Amino acid sequence: MQYIDPAKQKFASLSPAVWRASTVVFDTFEEFAERKQRQPDGYSYGITGTPTARELERRVAALENGRHCVVVPSGQAALMVSVMAFVRGGDHLLISDSCYGALKTFARSWLSQMGVDVEFYPPTIDGAIETLIRPNTRMICMEAPGTVTMEMQDVAAVTAVAKKYGVKTMLDNTWASPLYFRPLDHGVDLSIEAATKMFGGHSDLLMGTISLNNADDYAVLRETQSIMGLNTSPEDCFLVLRGLETFSLRMQHQSASTRKVADWLAAQPQIDSVLFPVLESDPGHEIWKKQFSGNGCLFSFIFRPAKEQAISAFFNALNHFPIGASWGGTHSLIAYYPASQQQARAFTPTQQAIIRISIGLEDPELLIADLKQALSAWQQAAG
Repeated sequence: MQYIDPAKQKFASLSPAVWRASTVVFDTFEEFAERKQRQPDGYSYGITGTPTARELERRVAALENGRHCVVVPSGQAALMVSVMAFVRGGDHLLISDSCYGALKTFARSWLSQMGVDVEFYPPTIDGAIETLIRPNTRMICMEAPGTVTMEMQDVAAVTAVAKKYGVKTMLDNTWASPLYFRPLDHGVDLSIEAATKMFGGHSDLLMGTISLNNADDYAVLRETQSIMGLNTSPEDCFLVLRGLETFSLRMQHQSASTRKVADWLAAQPQIDSVLFPVLESDPGHEIWKKQFSGNGCLFSFIFRPAKEQAISAFFNALNHFPIGASWGGTHSLIAYYPASQQQARAFTPTQQAIIRISIGLEDPELLIADLKQALSAWQQAAG
C-alpha cells in the first residue's frame, strides 16, 4: 500500500494548531541570507513567535480595532517593552502615579539610572498634563482606572495634548478590556492588555499584548521583543486563544456581578468608601460614563477606622474569596494593600489601607453572603 504523508493531507479543526519551534528552516540559501527581512510579521527564528502566536496577535488586534499586535510573556513585560522600545537616555517620561507598581519601580530604579528623566504625575491631571510637557518628553504612560486606587483618567484629554506635541501615549487597558474601551479609537498609540487576566480567564498563565496601528512602531516593537528574548509559549498562546472564545460571556457576567457586589458593599456601615468609577459617588464616574461602555470585574474599598486586628478578622473569616494579588479569572479573589503603600505614593487619593476585590463567575449572592459574615467578624474585632 502506498504511504501517504499525514502532514500533506487536508485537515481542519475548530481548535487552532499549536506550533512549537526554536529553529526555523529555509528552503534556499537566499532565503536564509535574507531571513531578517521577514520581520516584523514573518518567521526567522522561534524567538519572534510561530503561527500560533501570529493567530493570537491577529485576533487581539481585531478586538482592539488595531492593525498590529505583539504578544509577550506577561502584562508586566508588555509595559516594559513598550517603554524600552521608544524611550532613550535624555528623554522625559511621564508616568501616572496610579500605574502598575512594577512599571514605576522599573522607571525609578532602572530607567532613571540610564539617563531617562522620569516624572510621576497625578492620575486625575487630565488636560492639565500640558503643563508638564517638555521639549524632550517622549512618552506618557496611563492606566484607567488605576489597578488599586481606581482613579479614572480622561484619556481623550491626555491624548489630545500628546498629539499636539508629538508625544507617544501608552495605556494599560486591562480593567475595561477592548470590550468596554478601545484606546486606539481614542488616539492612544499603544494599548496594553494583561492577557493573564480576562483574555486567559482561568488564572493559569501569564501573557501580555501590545496593540497599535502605526506600522513603523510595530516594526520597532517586534525588534525589541526579539532583542530582549521575550518569546511567548505557543501553549500559552493556545490557552489564550481558547479563553477568547468565552471572553465576552465571562466579561459580561463578571461585570454585572461586580456592580451588584460593589453596590451592596457601598451601603454597609463598616465601609468608609468604595473605589469603583461605576458608582455615582466615585470622583471618576463622569469620565467613566462618558468614555467607557462598561466595567471590569475589579474594585477596591476602604474600611472605616478601627483596630488593626479587625482587617485580619475580616480576611480570615472569608470562605469563598481566596487571598491573591491577581484578578480577572473565573474565581473571585481578594487582596490587601497596607496604608504604608498608599502613604508612600506622591499622589494618592487615600492614606488608608485598601482592600481590592476581583469578582469571578460565582453566584453574586453567595459572594455577598460571604462578605456579610466576614464584615460581622470585622465588627466584632473592631471594638
